[in-house]
Amino acid sequence: MLFRSVHGGGPQISSLLKRLNIESHFVDGLRVTDAATMEAAEMVLCGQVNKAVVNEFAQQGVRAAGISGRDGGLLRATVKNPALGLVGTVEAVDPALPRCLLDAGFVPVVAPVASGPDGKALNINADTAAEKLAVALKAKKLILLTDVCGLMRDPKDDSTLIPRLKVSEVPALIKEGVISGGMIPKVDCCVEAVR
Repeated sequence: MLFRSVHGGGPQISSLLKRLNIESHFVDGLRVTDAATMEAAEMVLCGQVNKAVVNEFAQQGVRAAGISGRDGGLLRATVKNPALGLVGTVEAVDPALPRCLLDAGFVPVVAPVASGPDGKALNINADTAAEKLAVALKAKKLILLTDVCGLMRDPKDDSTLIPRLKVSEVPALIKEGVISGGMIPKVDCCVEAVR
């Protein structure tokens, strides 16, 4: 059995930012990330959440090792859109470190933080980071987890779940608002993974 894990931490980041009296803003499901937000996000993702996920694997008898996208040059990125601040677009993936861990029998647990061209940390959407890493590792499957039932025509009605979706249907569903908020990056990374 082969595992690869890239985790997010949106709720935990929001909680810390609230305690620090830093207001969160989102554009198309992505957190606008200024320097203070990035510092908090890196602490939460690379520390609190990463180690909690590693511990969960250990409790199930699975050997895991926590790393971030900055370790070993795993994820290199550029600023996605200056309006989003320190949110990155992954430009390159060096899967050598996760491969070493996998070869040694460890599950790599990756915090979605990348290094920018200047060496500064950039916030990467976890689903996007997972997709880029899956492609670089030539994974056979990409599984994304979420705290909602899935993509629904009416988000308030679980019976409207869309069980299958063609890539060609995505633009219209975004335009209609069926795919919105945090589901936009999830669906986008699925589209990219199948191209």
